[in-house]
Amino acid sequence: MMADQVSVYISIGSNIDRERYVRASLDALAGWFGEIEVSPVYESEAVGFDGSPFLNLVVGIKTHLSVGELSKHFKQLEAENGRRRDAPKFSARTLDLDILTYGEAVGRMDGVELPRGEILRNAFVLRPLADIAPNVKHPVCRKRYFELWQAYNTGQKLWPVDFNWQGRAISKAVC
Repeated sequence: MMADQVSVYISIGSNIDRERYVRASLDALAGWFGEIEVSPVYESEAVGFDGSPFLNLVVGIKTHLSVGELSKHFKQLEAENGRRRDAPKFSARTLDLDILTYGEAVGRMDGVELPRGEILRNAFVLRPLADIAPNVKHPVCRKRYFELWQAYNTGQKLWPVDFNWQGRAISKAVC
């Protein structure tokens, strides 16, 4: 008998040829997992270094794969899309995929810290997560993501952008 599927949320970011690489990641994820939940796409300033703005979003999937298997798939996808592992941590990148949550898992699994700390630190992670999983609770602080977003106040700026994928509007810029 097959184990139950786990809900996983993944952040996606790019600040080099952004639309191309975000679409490539969405295509790959849909190919691997079938139906995927896609948040609106936001543009945000680079954090931690002086660089071009990023496009950021969060995708929700259901999977039987382990954290280690997911991480391996994502690193391969990043590499296939020009991600350089020898670049500094805070630098421009074609594609960055991070596992944010894996069900209710807390702690280190297969070298990945869960839930990812960026959820509570960065608007470009928390806002799109709150968009697609507003009533899901953070595995540690047990607050819903929409509540965490409402209370968020660091001054990080982000804004929705027009973004289409597979012939449908994922998000619209706000005037």
